[in-house]
Amino acid sequence: MPLTHLARIVHPAPPGSRTVGGLRGTWHYWWQAHYLDAVVDAGLRDLRTADRAGAEQHAARGDRLLKTIRLRNRVRWVNDFYDDMAWLALASGRLQVLHDLIGRTAHGRRLRSASRHLTEQLRSAHTDDVGGGLFWSRDRDFKNSPATGPAALHLARLGDTDEARRLVDWLYTRLWSAESGLVLDGIRLRGGEEVLVPDVWSYNQGTVLGALVTLGDEQSLARAAALVASVDARLTTEIAGERVLRTHGGGDGGLFTGILVRYLALAANASGLDAAARETARGLVASTSEALWRGRDSLAVAGRRDPSVFPVDPGGPAPRPPLELSPQLQAWTVLEAAATLP
Repeated sequence: MPLTHLARIVHPAPPGSRTVGGLRGTWHYWWQAHYLDAVVDAGLRDLRTADRAGAEQHAARGDRLLKTIRLRNRVRWVNDFYDDMAWLALASGRLQVLHDLIGRTAHGRRLRSASRHLTEQLRSAHTDDVGGGLFWSRDRDFKNSPATGPAALHLARLGDTDEARRLVDWLYTRLWSAESGLVLDGIRLRGGEEVLVPDVWSYNQGTVLGALVTLGDEQSLARAAALVASVDARLTTEIAGERVLRTHGGGDGGLFTGILVRYLALAANASGLDAAARETARGLVASTSEALWRGRDSLAVAGRRDPSVFPVDPGGPAPRPPLELSPQLQAWTVLEAAATLP
């Protein structure tokens, strides 16, 4: 559709599929939010290399993408899932940072609208049920890390450190495992009973790590150092003699490790964090990005050669078409994270 921009979920599209410009079919709101984050990553990298024109192009693409996400979401920011909205709040906030750095004032009203509406929704999901934390969806029967972690990070970035710290403290009180040192998935409410969901996912560790580093107080940095060590010990595998992060296949899981790597890179650049933790974080980002880079391939996609198709798993082969967005976006996120390393 003219003047719009979204990422394709699958490329090339399956034979016979008709999405009418993306207005039909499954709507992956949160995948598009992470696409926006990656576009901002590219713009910030342009600034680091003194490519102002490139940064302005990426800012303009981000503006168009943010506008189209709202259009595709029935001309509103609000979604049924609070974690989805937290991801878009984080990405749009970073787009605002890119705008500020290049002195771009276009579409500032849209960015302010996104921030206001999304932040209000996140605050509304933070209740005293189960002692705190955010609900995952409008069903309000599940408090979990996927919503609480990115919301805490968003609020910390806004400067609301008190509420952000309350959310992090709730995670450590209710969902942190002393045995593994990692954050568990969530607590379901069933018939008045609280049921722990003990699943461990890499992206939950990432957003909690990001919130801890952003808060930056002594307790938070101590927790961040311990979390990096637990990730290194429990969420990695060895490939060609190097310790790399495990991935989670395709679908939604195709983004999980990319999110973790984004915040490991943030930790690697956090001057207040313990030096050993910074070096561990740096090593995990570097080795994972290198493994994905080695596995890239040049494949024929829709009649042309594409030189940047990346494996779903570090150490694995590049997939054959049709290509799913999430693992390819994950690889881009990992490479952008590696580009920020000291």
